[in-house]
Amino acid sequence: QVQLVESGGGSVQAGGSLRLSCTVSGYTARNPCLGWFRQAPGKEREGVAGMNSFGDTQYAESVKGRFSISKDNAKNTLYLQMNNLKAEDTAMYFCAAHRDVGYCYLSLFMDPGQDKYWGQGAQVTVSS
Repeated sequence: QVQLVESGGGSVQAGGSLRLSCTVSGYTARNPCLGWFRQAPGKEREGVAGMNSFGDTQYAESVKGRFSISKDNAKNTLYLQMNNLKAEDTAMYFCAAHRDVGYCYLSLFMDPGQDKYWGQGAQVTVSS
C-alpha cells in the first residue's frame, strides 16, 4: 500500500522560508515521478514542482527561482524548499506520486487531473 505523509507546513511571514517533507512508503514504480501540488481556497489544484526518475525537474512559472524540489532516496523522502514566500503561496500543499504502471512523462504528471497517489496535505500560510 502506497503512503505519502507530508510534514513541515506552517505559518511564515512574506519573504520567509519553509521546507516541506514527504515520506514515501510502499511505492515501487519502475519509472516514478514524485511532486508537489497545491490548492488555495476557492481555486483549482495546481502543479508546483515535479521530479522524474532521471532527476529532471519541472516547476510552475510562479515558483521558479524560489522553490526547489529534491529527494533523499536513502530516506525515501521528497522535499520542497520554499524561499522568498509570498502571500499568494498560501495553500494546502500535497505530495503526489505517479500511479500508472507505464512510463511517467513529467509534463503530464504535472497535470493535477492525472491519476496519482496523494498525501493528506500540509497547510502553508504566508502573511504579508
